[in-house]
Amino acid sequence: MKLRFISPTLHGLIDYGAAVGLILIPLALGLGDSSPIALWFSVATGVAVIVVSVLTNYRYGIIRTIPFDGHLTIDLLAATAFMAAPFLFGFEGLDAHYYWINAAVVYLVVALTENKDLNTEQ
Repeated sequence: MKLRFISPTLHGLIDYGAAVGLILIPLALGLGDSSPIALWFSVATGVAVIVVSVLTNYRYGIIRTIPFDGHLTIDLLAATAFMAAPFLFGFEGLDAHYYWINAAVVYLVVALTENKDLNTEQ
């Protein structure tokens, strides 16, 4: 069994779905009790995910200037920012847990994603 089973194409679908989630879920959960930054950091990250996805060299990229391995590096940086955000911004309760869960999910998705160039993807 391959440990990395998420193709770049599937990763692209996950990216766009995650972007919508990062924008809408904090609003639905009412994030921001410990700091308004908890709400807006997620929304801004969702917008950034859309921009990075549009610029990535994978099936759902439009401009395709970021190589896929660069995209995965950006994902790892985002996950690390999510892990650190509660400590840096003083998030507590639901605000903190939201970011730690997101960090874990992003780390997992990156760990399970095949690092293939668009030209070699089947």
